[in-house]
Amino acid sequence: MNNDPLKQYVALRQSLLAEKSKLETRLAAINQALNSVAKAVSVTKPVAKAKKKISAAGRARIAAAQKARWAKIKGQAKAAPAAKVKVAAKTAAKPVVKAKRKMSAAGRARIIAAQKARWAKIKAEKKA
Repeated sequence: MNNDPLKQYVALRQSLLAEKSKLETRLAAINQALNSVAKAVSVTKPVAKAKKKISAAGRARIAAAQKARWAKIKGQAKAAPAAKVKVAAKTAAKPVVKAKRKMSAAGRARIIAAQKARWAKIKAEKKA
């Protein structure tokens, strides 16, 4: 009777299920211990600092100060003092954009001629 494969299978299955049950119980105890440790430690994520907003007047003072620095470097007349700059309301018109600079036909012709000369030199070196 001991050699009956069906009985051996049933006995093996029962022992494996019992082992599975023991392991699940042990795993539940380990998870509970880990959760209690995690709650005790209470790891918190760092909170991102709120971005500081600068007022329009502050931006205008910074811009005026930078313009004054550039004027000093370039040797031009001083820009308006930073402290006395007043800012218009938010509905003020946007500054006028400068016109795009254009290249003269003669300048473009010189660049084209120089580039053709460079390529001619490269091609001549390859042939030689």
